Amino acid sequence: MDTFTLHHGTAPLLVSLPHDGSEIPADIAARMHASARRAPDTDWHVARLYAFARDLGASVLVPRHSRYVVDLNRPPDDVSLYPGQNTTGLCPIVQFSGEPVYVDDDQHPTPAEIQARVERYWRPYHAALAGELQRLRAQHPRVVLWEGHSIRGECPFLFDGRLPDFNLGTAGGGSCSPALQDTLVSILSRTDGYDFVANGRFKGGYITRHYGDPANGIDAVQLEISQRTYMDEDSFAWDDARAAGTQRVLRTLLESVL
Repeated sequence: MDTFTLHHGTAPLLVSLPHDGSEIPADIAARMHASARRAPDTDWHVARLYAFARDLGASVLVPRHSRYVVDLNRPPDDVSLYPGQNTTGLCPIVQFSGEPVYVDDDQHPTPAEIQARVERYWRPYHAALAGELQRLRAQHPRVVLWEGHSIRGECPFLFDGRLPDFNLGTAGGGSCSPALQDTLVSILSRTDGYDFVANGRFKGGYITRHYGDPANGIDAVQLEISQRTYMDEDSFAWDDARAAGTQRVLRTLLESVL
């Protein structure tokens, strides 16, 4: 069973969208609350948002399955990326709303099941990601790994108040060159109608932190977008008018890294 799709590009850019998937296998879904079976914490429509990246020559990696099956942006040992803050784990048992994923505690995935999910879904995605970076790096002196994410603009379980429209994460400046970060911050600071923050609540997940290696020609950047900028957050419906503006910003950002 294919657990992801990978479009091979020619430009020195790989767009990874690890939370775009929403599929949940029937045997797992049967143990979940109805609210969780909707996969509400999906990064809805991000593959559609970034569809233009193929025209720029980028490689694009997209999973099929929901983060509720396994979170591809968490380390396989499930060590917290944000110590002391609410977050969700490698195989989440709580939703971003704070509600449980599973109908009862005895339905939580066991350690053996978690390991099986890692082998079936997590490792193939990361093998593809690492392999594509290696392929592109062999052809270009520098490569950018762009982590595309989105989330509800207000999510009290995870953060206080209103999240900015664009949330740039570079592991505090460690996952990409200072020049690239400065360029992206400059673009966002000149973008009318949107606000942004760099290395705020979302500094970059496992993928950004693990694969970013600017000293060896791999810059990794995460962009967490507030979903209000391109969709209806309650129905999960795409909004053409809002999305058009967001895509213009994304295109400017990706063109700048190329």
